[in-house]
Amino acid sequence: MKGLNPTPIDLNAQVMINCNAGGTCNGGNPAGVYRYAYENGIPDSSCMQYVAKNLDSKTCQPIDICRDCTWPPPAANETGLDGCTAVDYKKYYVSDHYGFSGADKMKTELFQNGPISCGMDVTDNFENTYTSGIYSEVKRFPMINHEIAIVGWGLDEATQTEYWIGRNSWGSYWGEQGFFQMKMHSDNLGIENDCTAGIPTFTKASTQELFTQ
Repeated sequence: MKGLNPTPIDLNAQVMINCNAGGTCNGGNPAGVYRYAYENGIPDSSCMQYVAKNLDSKTCQPIDICRDCTWPPPAANETGLDGCTAVDYKKYYVSDHYGFSGADKMKTELFQNGPISCGMDVTDNFENTYTSGIYSEVKRFPMINHEIAIVGWGLDEATQTEYWIGRNSWGSYWGEQGFFQMKMHSDNLGIENDCTAGIPTFTKASTQELFTQ
């Protein structure tokens, strides 16, 4: 039936960096992103190209959130901002957000509301050697240093191993076109220890209080 499967919205990651909405390319706190979405709303990816680079200035201006630029494109050593102007944009909000941990709660959230964000300990081995398949690495005390999205889970029939399906932010050249599989329940670099999710909405919540836990 029409309307049951709306087109997914790709939110703008570069705006989060430009406006220091929870962090920068140097690191941050995902809860800050949800708070920014609750208070200000996030534009879609058409507003700003993702360049994985911190804003040169310290203040986020309207042109750093959504802009339209004229032809021709700038030279490699130029910003091209002289030909750009700030434009209005559609805002996407969250009505609340919350933290949780553990495989059962992660599955419940994925099933009910969709992808979640989780922290993990990115090791040199994971970053530099992973290409495909279910990844597993023993680390006694994983320390979270990176944030990824968990978009689903699966079961390897041959080994009866459950795994998470993760989406990374390192480009499609890495892993399985930017995605990866991580063993569930153990030896997974702490990926089940610190997760966050939010309830998306098209309108700003004016009477609700931001709920965190």
